[in-house]
Amino acid sequence: MDTRVALITGTSSGIGRACATHLTACGVRVYGTSRHPSADTMLEMDVTDDASVQRGIDAILEREGRLDIVVNNAGIAIAGPLELTSIEEAKNQMDVNLFGAFRVCRAVLPIMRRQGRGYIVNIGSIGGLIAIPYQPMYSASKFALEGMTESLRLEVRAFGIRVVLIEPGDTRTEITANRRPAAATVDQQVYRSFAAALKRTSDDEQNGPGPEGVAHLLWRVVTSTNPRLRYTVGPATQRAAVWMKRFLPNAVVEAGMRSYYGLE
Repeated sequence: MDTRVALITGTSSGIGRACATHLTACGVRVYGTSRHPSADTMLEMDVTDDASVQRGIDAILEREGRLDIVVNNAGIAIAGPLELTSIEEAKNQMDVNLFGAFRVCRAVLPIMRRQGRGYIVNIGSIGGLIAIPYQPMYSASKFALEGMTESLRLEVRAFGIRVVLIEPGDTRTEITANRRPAAATVDQQVYRSFAAALKRTSDDEQNGPGPEGVAHLLWRVVTSTNPRLRYTVGPATQRAAVWMKRFLPNAVVEAGMRSYYGLE
């Protein structure tokens, strides 16, 4: 049984909850976070608030004296054509998905450096490797998370800290119900393929695998002494599309995406 201490953000549902459940079953002392915690080992934390992040981490240190594994999972999804997405909506998307992970990383790195060890696992998305139409800011947040994680991995390896990206494809979670259309998309008639493309995304999510596969992959990562930078997980066709994007002409990839999402 593992006796390490882990922090997982966004554990009220979906991938975060599955990861917390699986690591707990493996013996890890897991502290999940939510803006509205519902269990003793869940902490109140808003990743868009510096003070809230620091309070949560301080609470773990006070109880446990160390922090071995950090999983940045908290995220939201805003959908809509870029033209109809407001600056405020775009900032909110980036604040949670990118700067939320940034805040947590900044707060835990001094702890892990002193320990001389630790794992930071950022939950990205295949949508951070292949942009999803009508979700430009969600894809932007995940593309940016890729770059931040890659740079951080180089910076902290010498301190014994391993930094990893897990990139799920469409997964059956509450993200489908919680996705927020940009306000200006209500009754819009300009982007006529928006509704069909969004339905395709929602259908793929709800027909996709459950989040348990991500949780099992996380366990493999944090029990590896030398994990890779990137791990994709999810539907085989979506994982194959990542490789296709690397090797096929961009015009071919774009044509496939337009056809798949029913774009005019």
